[in-house]
Amino acid sequence: MRELEVVSHFVRWLEEEGWSCRQEVDGCDIVAERGGAILYAEAKGDTKAPGLDVDTLYGQLLRRSSSVREGTTLGVVVPLSARDKALRVSAEIRSRLEIVVFVVAEDGSIEEVGGSDPPPRTQAAFG
Repeated sequence: MRELEVVSHFVRWLEEEGWSCRQEVDGCDIVAERGGAILYAEAKGDTKAPGLDVDTLYGQLLRRSSSVREGTTLGVVVPLSARDKALRVSAEIRSRLEIVVFVVAEDGSIEEVGGSDPPPRTQAAFG
């Protein structure tokens, strides 16, 4: 799945959950807002070097941390094929940094993996 498809599925899902989305804002793939909450999300598609590209994604996301305020979540958005690479950052670190991993399946469904150790929630959990 190409990055544009990952972004398209994710934005559609967010909008269905009542989020207002903008794409490519100051170099950020997706900025979504709802009721005072903000989500900055970086996405990657299938690549030849998924580990390296997901590491780059985390770097892009962490660069945004200077603009993070109360009520802000950072999102990592990847296709199912890169799920394990995105989860190499420990749940404890993701939780401390308020990073949520969103996994996009080929059918467009979204799996949300929070920063804590409980099993991942699906579809409407972020909504």
